[in-house]
Amino acid sequence: MPENAAPDSAAPGSAGAGDAGGPVAGTWPAPVRRPTGRDVARLAGVSQATVSLVFSGSEAGRRVSDATRERVREAARSLGYRPQAAGRQLRLGRSGMILLAVPNILGPFFGRVLEGVHEEAGKYGLAVVVSSGWGSATLAEAATTSRFDGLLICSPDDSQLGELPADTPAVFLDADPGTDRARPTIELDVAGGMRAAVEHLAALGHLRLGRLRSTHSAYTFRVRQAAFEETVRALGLDVVELGVSLNEGHPAAREAAHRLLARPDRPHAVICDDDVVASGVYQAAAERGLRVPGDLSVIGIDNVPVAALLAPPLTTVDLPGEELGRAGVAALAGLLRGEPVAPVPPLATSLVRRSSTAAAPEAG
Repeated sequence: MPENAAPDSAAPGSAGAGDAGGPVAGTWPAPVRRPTGRDVARLAGVSQATVSLVFSGSEAGRRVSDATRERVREAARSLGYRPQAAGRQLRLGRSGMILLAVPNILGPFFGRVLEGVHEEAGKYGLAVVVSSGWGSATLAEAATTSRFDGLLICSPDDSQLGELPADTPAVFLDADPGTDRARPTIELDVAGGMRAAVEHLAALGHLRLGRLRSTHSAYTFRVRQAAFEETVRALGLDVVELGVSLNEGHPAAREAAHRLLARPDRPHAVICDDDVVASGVYQAAAERGLRVPGDLSVIGIDNVPVAALLAPPLTTVDLPGEELGRAGVAALAGLLRGEPVAPVPPLATSLVRRSSTAAAPEAG
């Protein structure tokens, strides 16, 4: 748990979570149900068709008297009702769509997450819209326009987290569990995966490791960096580190790898924060006349499809993106049904050993 996290008594599943009418222990409470057109009609003492006409913006809506129109709008304001965009939405208070917000829609790992989200959403009759490049303002706008029934927010950067309305069903994926304790967060065991990668290279005799780490502030990268530092300290390994922007992709990774490999004391093994960065290391190594894994062992993270197609195939930490997406949709569907959602244990990661790692050279 981060040092500034709320005490255990405030966390879902704590001993006092179910007191005084609160959520059942070990669950997240369901969000407050959004008011519908039917609720407005009941409060205003009119038919649901009249509510539809008032908010339709059409010529037909002018047939409703000014007094009735004002009564409907006052009822809507008192309930916090937000007009939906279509007749079906007005009747049900739902759009049938959910938003998957990711940091970089071109990132191969997020393709794995989207695959799982699509697969699971179909079981609940939900359509998925995926978006990237969002900030706290655009995310809040998406939450309040009622275009989406709920939000899945994947690997958020700290600067992108704003205040979501309390009645917006949302699930955080691969995020800090302290981000919003009122909403479900589904984590990946990225720390375990990083430890496995470092221990694998140490077992091969590598005493000096290179590290190309993400410069982004997202929780997932902080966790893997902390696990890396802890493990190399425990094993007594030397480290050479450089930062790289993952959003800048392969070219940035290749440039950083060249700087790392140009060092007179260059390491004979490198751990990268994703598989795209690892592919940049492959290219830089080839351009410098270095063989993978004979001269340089390389490990990535994500296990995206290209990892198995590199020559040689890349040893990498598998992050189960599809499972993450499925678990996120299942949790969100529970919130949309008005049900408490039980916490999900961190999803297991694993080291996939391929041909890009080998024993350290005798001089290493």
